[in-house]
Amino acid sequence: MKKIIMTGGGTAGHVTPNIALMPALKEAGFDIEYIGSINGMEKGLIEATGTPYHGISSGKLRRYFDWKNFSDPFRVLKGYGQAVSLMKKIKPDVVFSKGGFVSVPVVLAAKHCHIPAIIHESDITPGLANKIAIKGAKKVCCNFPETMKYLPADKAVLTGSPIRRELFFGNAENAIRLCNFKDHSKPVLLIIGGSLGSKIVNEAVRKVLPELLEKFYVIHLCGKGNLDNSLSGTIGYAQFEYASSELTDMFALADMAISRAGANSICELLALHKPNILIPLSAAASRGDQVLNANSFKKQGFSYVLEEEHLTAESLLKAVQEVYDNRQKYIDAMAQSGQMDSIGTIVDLIKTEAK
Repeated sequence: MKKIIMTGGGTAGHVTPNIALMPALKEAGFDIEYIGSINGMEKGLIEATGTPYHGISSGKLRRYFDWKNFSDPFRVLKGYGQAVSLMKKIKPDVVFSKGGFVSVPVVLAAKHCHIPAIIHESDITPGLANKIAIKGAKKVCCNFPETMKYLPADKAVLTGSPIRRELFFGNAENAIRLCNFKDHSKPVLLIIGGSLGSKIVNEAVRKVLPELLEKFYVIHLCGKGNLDNSLSGTIGYAQFEYASSELTDMFALADMAISRAGANSICELLALHKPNILIPLSAAASRGDQVLNANSFKKQGFSYVLEEEHLTAESLLKAVQEVYDNRQKYIDAMAQSGQMDSIGTIVDLIKTEAK
């Protein structure tokens, strides 16, 4: 049996595509083990799949000044040493990385041990972690056609993003019970703030909640520590820090969504043909990848984009009404997108490199 080490962490977007690949990899005869950070949020997600998990030291690579910039390189070096030891112990045939800072020492350790590594870049422009990891990779999978020009021509492969199969088989009735909605007499609005939550999106939604509840039931995934206890028991409003297996049922029930523009989240919305409003993390607070992702989807007619700088009670209510009124236009555009078989393409690449 072939062995594969998977890596990626920091946010759900660096983990769930790996989870999406696992069933197909097992079917292809791979024994899977995972390397993540010692206490990262990926640990719980991966252990829930029954996959052996190895935690290593991890540090963040920043483009801005922070006192941790002096200590984190030593954590990365320690993580590299731990990853090399794990490569020698597990002896994988191939490594697959979904990015995030914990993945850098793992990919570089694979190169040191002459083990082929494949990495996946979800966003239009490669993140800092993947920019470093590209040097140690045999192939670089990407999600957007626009990304190809930023990657080495001999390594770049357009694959799309792996989507968990179970997302297509949710049960709306389960979500109605979970959310304590009395029926499905109103359309359902699903709000996804990202696995870490979004203070700005949460505040904007709660500010207009009375108006939203006049026309919609609202499911609000607000991120860890962001529940508002004063809204507990509000009829038609269900708030959760995060959803894992329940998300499939929530998607089945949802008529439309409001989301950040992380690549993984928007690819799931596209695959499920959910009309959506994207509120990308502003370029002032990030490297601007979500803005690029959102604009790509807007250009293709998949999404309505509401920039964070223009997010007000009025603009949010206007966007919700406009998308709901024109929902069929968005559904039709997404249905004609000609999506790729991402899982099949990536598994074939992995099988080729593992020979």
